[in-house]
Amino acid sequence: MEILRHVVVLVHLVGFAVLFGAWVVAAFGSRRFTRLMTWGMLIAAIAGLALAAPWGISYELNYVKLGVKLVILLVIGALLGVGTARQRKTGTLAPALFWSVGILTLVNAALAVIWR
Repeated sequence: MEILRHVVVLVHLVGFAVLFGAWVVAAFGSRRFTRLMTWGMLIAAIAGLALAAPWGISYELNYVKLGVKLVILLVIGALLGVGTARQRKTGTLAPALFWSVGILTLVNAALAVIWR
């Protein structure tokens, strides 16, 4: 069971890497949201929700931390959704939306590593 949990952690990290990596590439390029960012966010979200369940561990989970990370993830998803819709409709993306996604993604990863 522990190996399965570690595999889910790996999938969660890959989702974060896809989201943040696609964002960094866009930051140095067109500064637009891509479908890859949305897929990375979805992968990280699904794996994160699976990790929030207390299976395969012998310690207590920090549900406050998990709740904060979930709220940030929902905000990232909302920003991606609104930004993608505006991009499709007008062809442009507000810089605040673009930079907010990158900053919040980095903050979410920092919370995962720093908050014990």
